[in-house]
Amino acid sequence: MRPIQSKSAVLWILAAAIYLVAEAVSASAFPGYSYATNYISDLGVPDVGQFQGRTIDSPLHLVMNAAFVLHGVLFASAAALTVRAGGWRRGARRWFLGAALVHAVGIILVGLFPGSQTNADNGLISLHVLGAAMAIIAGNVAAIVAGRTALRESPRWLGSASVALGVIGLLGLVMLLVDSNSAAFTLLADGVWERIAVYTILAWELLVGVTALVLRGRSATERA
Repeated sequence: MRPIQSKSAVLWILAAAIYLVAEAVSASAFPGYSYATNYISDLGVPDVGQFQGRTIDSPLHLVMNAAFVLHGVLFASAAALTVRAGGWRRGARRWFLGAALVHAVGIILVGLFPGSQTNADNGLISLHVLGAAMAIIAGNVAAIVAGRTALRESPRWLGSASVALGVIGLLGLVMLLVDSNSAAFTLLADGVWERIAVYTILAWELLVGVTALVLRGRSATERA
């Protein structure tokens, strides 16, 4: 599995683990937090009160925002190491690294500019919304590009799984926009659609990272 080095694999796994742990810890301190009806970024809001009909009270908002920023840094670092490992066509390499960098910048914006009433009042909420869109779209696109190119033969099922995760994530974002803006029907709560769009990226990181380490471990055992 040449395109994914051990260092890259560890960074992918670490990025996803930090995100999920920070989310769980922050949610545990948030009174009445719901994974179904609350947005993930509600955990990073320092304000206490009502915002868009949701009650916001996240005592550990700094933990979640730090995780957003750190995830972006780790994602970009892992992607840079990955393309340096070789096994990429020039165009695919540029697309993958570009998408990874856009994802990183986007999720860092989410962490720096929380989706709060304060930022809605001062206009900075636009940076939060832009960042969220960048992070979700580009993160899933990165998985698709990797699956269609460098990972399609390493092993083949990994490439197919990468593409599938990216497509599901993008569909989750589309359904979030459709469902949240429709008064006629609600298929799933907003928090569910958002997590479908975001967790596909985390699942891809874990899948690629763990698979790379397992295959390299097997290869080392066979050589021994």
